[in-house]
Amino acid sequence: MKAFRVEAAGVANVVEVPAIRNRHGEVLLRVRMVGMCGTDLNTYRGRNAMVTFPRILGHEIAAEVVEGDGDLPAGTAVTISPYTSCGICPACLRGRINACQRNETMGVQRDGAMTEYISVPRDKIYPAKLSFKELCLVEPLTVGFHAAARGRVQSNDKVAVFGCGGVGLGAIAASAFRGADTVAIDMDDTKLAVASKAGAKHLINTTRDDLHTELQKITGGRGPDVAIEAIGLPSTFRQAVEEVSYTGRVVYIGYAKEPVAYETRLFVQKELDILGSRNALAEDFREVIKMLEAGDFPVEETVSAIVPLEDAAQILGEWSDNPARFTKIMVQLS
Repeated sequence: MKAFRVEAAGVANVVEVPAIRNRHGEVLLRVRMVGMCGTDLNTYRGRNAMVTFPRILGHEIAAEVVEGDGDLPAGTAVTISPYTSCGICPACLRGRINACQRNETMGVQRDGAMTEYISVPRDKIYPAKLSFKELCLVEPLTVGFHAAARGRVQSNDKVAVFGCGGVGLGAIAASAFRGADTVAIDMDDTKLAVASKAGAKHLINTTRDDLHTELQKITGGRGPDVAIEAIGLPSTFRQAVEEVSYTGRVVYIGYAKEPVAYETRLFVQKELDILGSRNALAEDFREVIKMLEAGDFPVEETVSAIVPLEDAAQILGEWSDNPARFTKIMVQLS
């Protein structure tokens, strides 16, 4: 069967791989569409330290059941949680399997779903009454939804989200879905416009607006109750701590690309909750599906391009050459 595989940094091809067999206790799925994100781009560029080559990409998945059972009949449209959990590390023993010490994500530490068929454990499968395009958006949105859950976002909160890329949009949509007064922060008006459709009530473009002044206006001088950082720059890591309210919550999703120097006085003086957020849990998948089934997300504006499997290498190269050109790329397998 056909698969899209990155052979080495900057080299990717459609290749023939052995046909998959339905493993014991798993469900055979026909892959219909797969999304590509920044992790895939970094893999292609050779900048993902967690990847060894060759690697089949694909962790944002829309598929349909081939061989079903009673509650999951053949033809059911599904998406998939692409993570593993060992069950014995400290995170797993605490029930936070999303942060498993030995996690292996599809398309990263192990081969992914950009192939014709895959076999998946039943507990990783989520059926939904959604289009294949929408199903591909579930997993990336869950990352932002998990960040909102980590920040304990409630309807009476003011939430500032730094970054309106795919993950930031998920955090914006999650905060708005929970009823919070949500602020989107970015340098790109196009991204901010999409953020508005995803639920942001306030938009701050930091190329022309003073961040501190605008946040003080929006929050009545208090600062946001929750700051979610989805960019990964040392400057925005610091700003999240500086701008959040006293006794507020700061949630970090992205990795900073270099060490971050803090004024740690603010940690103590404000008595902040500073939280990391990694991957997603089952409840995050269910919440995203509920939101998408309600039609509360700008799906069309989020997807930049849909291409057939044969064109995946070409568009991945174009994305690498011009990262600002695309927001979300999807590859159609059938």
